Amino acid sequence: MRKLKFREWVTIALAASILIVALLGSRAAPLNPLKLNTPMRFKPPDISHWMGTDNLGRDMASRIITGTQLAVQSCLIILITAIVIGILVGLISGYYGGWVDEIFMRVSDVFIAFPGLVLALAIAAALGPNLNNAMIAIAAVWWPPYARLVRGQVLLLKEFDYINATRALGGGDLRVMFAHILPNLLIPLIIQITSDIGPALVTTSSLSFIGMGAQPPTPEWGSMVSFGRKYIFDYWWMSTFPGAAIFITVLAFNGVGEILRKRLQS
Repeated sequence: MRKLKFREWVTIALAASILIVALLGSRAAPLNPLKLNTPMRFKPPDISHWMGTDNLGRDMASRIITGTQLAVQSCLIILITAIVIGILVGLISGYYGGWVDEIFMRVSDVFIAFPGLVLALAIAAALGPNLNNAMIAIAAVWWPPYARLVRGQVLLLKEFDYINATRALGGGDLRVMFAHILPNLLIPLIIQITSDIGPALVTTSSLSFIGMGAQPPTPEWGSMVSFGRKYIFDYWWMSTFPGAAIFITVLAFNGVGEILRKRLQS
């Protein structure tokens, strides 16, 4: 197995740093991210507020650091929900085939037929504008790729000799699916999960940007970018820094996904 390159180490270190900040949450923030301080409104970046303050005098650095926990937590909830649904649908569909496979795959085709963001927006609008509903909406449109990935692998694996031997020895369907087939799907699933963290974050931020996700005063990056855009020409830092946080996080986790793909598939 080849050694990691310097840029790969940098990517992993960046992703690890983001996860550490997410674990610490508001404890890593220098100031209270929700505390109003109107005399300090629109203060540009300096030593005391190194990312400036917003229109209510709240420290932007503290809000972005706290928002890291919200961003990572949202992505994990979305992906875990999508993975659980996708694995169950893919296992059942691929293992049993026939009319069961036909029904599940046609349902997934309905979700895939619409652009993910548009369908998530429609679901979020129907449920109501808040972050929890946004996560439900995104998870609802995120599971079909996982279902198809698992189904394709199951169709291949279920014909292997060791699977037939397990059945011949009296192994039930649940044992075959979860004890013998599912463990062999971990590598492609891990690669897919790490590659999906970035897109899930962008989708969550996009819904918050248009008002269908997190609501003020929640320090969510997408809503911060949206709110700061009206001041972009005079107070550039209000949108620039949360936008940079989204960019760096997506870049880091996409890089980790690419590293895992190269190493696990080689």
